Amino acid sequence: MSFIPDSAAVDPVCASTGAKAALLTPVTGRARPWLMPLLPAVLAIAVCFALYLVYLQASEARALSIPETLGKWTPLLAQGMVLNLVIVSTAMALGTLAGLFFGLLASSKYKPLRRGVWIFTQFFRNTPSLVILFFAAFMLPFSISAFGIEIPFPDWVKATLGFSLKVMGNVVEIVRGAIRSVPAAQWEAAESLAMTHNQAFWRVIFPQCIKRMLPPWMNLYSITFTATPLAAILGVHEALGYTIMALGSETRYDLVIPLYLYVMAWFFVLAHPIHHWTKLLEKRFALKG
Repeated sequence: MSFIPDSAAVDPVCASTGAKAALLTPVTGRARPWLMPLLPAVLAIAVCFALYLVYLQASEARALSIPETLGKWTPLLAQGMVLNLVIVSTAMALGTLAGLFFGLLASSKYKPLRRGVWIFTQFFRNTPSLVILFFAAFMLPFSISAFGIEIPFPDWVKATLGFSLKVMGNVVEIVRGAIRSVPAAQWEAAESLAMTHNQAFWRVIFPQCIKRMLPPWMNLYSITFTATPLAAILGVHEALGYTIMALGSETRYDLVIPLYLYVMAWFFVLAHPIHHWTKLLEKRFALKG
């Protein structure tokens, strides 16, 4: 497989110097900036535990207050949030692997191959996530029969595959953009060392692409994680699904806003560190010169 280097005019000396400076610049500062984003998550866990203790100490003879009710449903909401994390982690893993494969094909020197991959990936990249979820829900079977064994196909697996298609389309663009961003001088330097085209790509170009792909990949992870509540429309019992269940069970109008704000806070404290880590990685891997 061959890949197209960036054809833009780049000063080889400046490009090489800038790339070396970015690779050899030592990491300054302490590890504290990486740990500080976790503080909201730690505080949120403490608050959830406190609410659950309040519920355990509440009297059954009277109606529960809003904090006591939140504590009552905290274990079930936590169970749903775990499913959210499983969905986003699996979708990112599958979508990243498929995106890497099609991203390399999208950088091939063969135009028909590039055009076909572009049409395939852009279809999923520019389609709303909700439409893809419905597509996965109705097009995939409810169960699979293999060697006389009936294997169920649960809704959360369908939702995961739907999210992975969306991730794949975006990862393809991340990979293609990272390959294009490597200066042409890097290809020329590798060729001057008698490397073949594929050797130059895997030994010189692709390692530089990884640090370029990591910040947008983490941003995509955060976006996908905040989109996982859409799976509740398919009947998946994740955090939002259990929230709807809790509201239907309690039948209290004064609980609607506090409970939704409570779940929103859960998503915030879990997505907030990703945002800060992405900014730190962008600063760490920024090219100089």
